Amino acid sequence: MQNTKILICDDDKEIVCVLTILLESEGYIVIAESDSTRLIEKIKVESPDILLLDIWMPQILGDEIIRLIRADSDLNKLPVIAFSASHNTEGIAMEAGANDYISKPFDIDDVLFAVNNLLK
Repeated sequence: MQNTKILICDDDKEIVCVLTILLESEGYIVIAESDSTRLIEKIKVESPDILLLDIWMPQILGDEIIRLIRADSDLNKLPVIAFSASHNTEGIAMEAGANDYISKPFDIDDVLFAVNNLLK
């Protein structure tokens, strides 16, 4: 876990804060981005080991971002955990190419399990 970077993209500052505290307490380096239009560039600059991405983002939706990541040969191996408070978005996320999906409100243990599982 040491030096493992996790990038969180969510426009809800409270969600980002909770996830940051949780993941940093587990030893992860956490980077946050609230603007989906800057996310691809942030991924290229930061080279995260995993992306936690809200599906319902302003400007560019999470599923569109996942498709952009999967279409880019430099980024397409990046593990993505999508999440949302909306019902019926798991299928959208998985069809776009997410590796995993977590419903909001999420259980902390579920987040840690998903992150640890994808980093194995």
